[in-house]
Amino acid sequence: MKRGVLLILSAPAGAGKDTVCEALLEKVPDLSYSVSTTTRPKRDYEIDGKNYFFLTKEEFKERLNAGGFLENVVYAGHYYGTPKAFVEEQLAQGISVILKIEVQGAAQVKASGIDGVFIFLVPPEFKDLQDRLIGRGSESQAEIEERTRIAKKELAVVNMYDYVVVNDTVSEAVNQMEAILLAEKHKRERMLDLEIFQHMAETEEGE
Repeated sequence: MKRGVLLILSAPAGAGKDTVCEALLEKVPDLSYSVSTTTRPKRDYEIDGKNYFFLTKEEFKERLNAGGFLENVVYAGHYYGTPKAFVEEQLAQGISVILKIEVQGAAQVKASGIDGVFIFLVPPEFKDLQDRLIGRGSESQAEIEERTRIAKKELAVVNMYDYVVVNDTVSEAVNQMEAILLAEKHKRERMLDLEIFQHMAETEEGE
């Protein structure tokens, strides 16, 4: 069975990664979303187990000490982590998985040597980040300033990623990410059945 592709999606706060990720999952049937775990307070519109698994710091640290996370970071004072078992099970079953994680977490995944495709989502202009943060009304002015500062640092390490997608419109960003996934599925090193073609060629030569 061909192994699934692991997509790692990062973006500065306000770049629209939640919206793009949800739209991509609706469009691509054989793509699974890895729900992250966090200690930050739940926003009014969020559902526990769908948007995030919400834990206390004590619960998070227990799972961390048990080796339960693929990656984990502290972002804006809160803990975030990707449950390891779910990702490994899905990929082994040939199902592609998308992780929506911060730059720090993506760096951990990359350093671990895991075979993944790293995508960085950006807005058309930096000013759009601040406008979107203000527009969603879920952060205080101090939090907006902190997330803006972090965003500038994140943009400086974009070279760590394999692809950059500009979120000018959600539909175009989704189309680009779908094309990336399709191309990555057909890379030579991921075609585990190449031995069949090689055997066919050898058989042809022997006739």
